[in-house]
Amino acid sequence: MNKEENPISSRLAVLTSHLRKSHQTAAMASEKEAASPSDDSPTIFDKIINKQIPANIVYEDEHVLAFRDISPQAPTHILIIPKLRNGLTGISKAEEKHFEILGRLLYTAKIVAKQEGLDDGFRLVINDGPSGCQSVYHLHIHLLGGRQMNWPPG
Repeated sequence: MNKEENPISSRLAVLTSHLRKSHQTAAMASEKEAASPSDDSPTIFDKIINKQIPANIVYEDEHVLAFRDISPQAPTHILIIPKLRNGLTGISKAEEKHFEILGRLLYTAKIVAKQEGLDDGFRLVINDGPSGCQSVYHLHIHLLGGRQMNWPPG
């Protein structure tokens, strides 16, 4: 009877594995579709900058805006964005003219992390392009903290 159970268990394991892979592939496909770059039309972040959409803002200066992510992946999950997109839709689109704002974004991450009490550490993430699951084509840094991060990510 054990010999009969093993093939069935084995088949169930294979089917379950295929179903999981199929579900994961579908989820990844929908994220990639959502992450298709658009023209220069305003992004959701432009609307937040212009106060057309409310956000829980934690930091703002002349060049940078930081606000809590509406779908947090950690106890602290903050998005840090440049107020002026200036062609900087993703890190792969960075040019020498973006040198100052890129440094300012990282320094702002340090300021916000300290403000949030993330003294034990935090993670910064920049998703880029469809394979990187970038969902908004306006460069942004995810500041994640408040729990132990795992490695490797994703």
